Amino acid sequence: MSMSDPFADMLTRIRNAGRAKHKSVDIPGSQMKTALAGVLKEEGFIRNFKFIKDNKQGILRVYLKYEQNDRHVIYGVKRVSKPSRRVYVGSKDIKPVLNGLGISVLSTSKGLLTDKQARNENIGGEVLCAIW
Repeated sequence: MSMSDPFADMLTRIRNAGRAKHKSVDIPGSQMKTALAGVLKEEGFIRNFKFIKDNKQGILRVYLKYEQNDRHVIYGVKRVSKPSRRVYVGSKDIKPVLNGLGISVLSTSKGLLTDKQARNENIGGEVLCAIW
């Protein structure tokens, strides 16, 4: 069965696995999902990730991160740009998430960047999601 929004599926799998206190979650792989996992690791929202090759598209295994009281570090996820409605912003219009407590992930000409990185590089793009 084909998925209409694989990016939202990845975010939902991570959120649900965190709520269920799983150590890791397996997601059908792609280059864009691997890039998002790299951004999430760099920002401290996940422990690690690994791309496992198989005879199909591959599997992205994401290792989740928890606080000391076993609470998932990702409190909320919001998909901003959807297949039915794309949201593009210029570098001057990028707003911080929860006054800087969260991040926005943008798809730019330089790859996936956080809102802070995009503002520093003075580059706009498509706002994919907000994570806090």
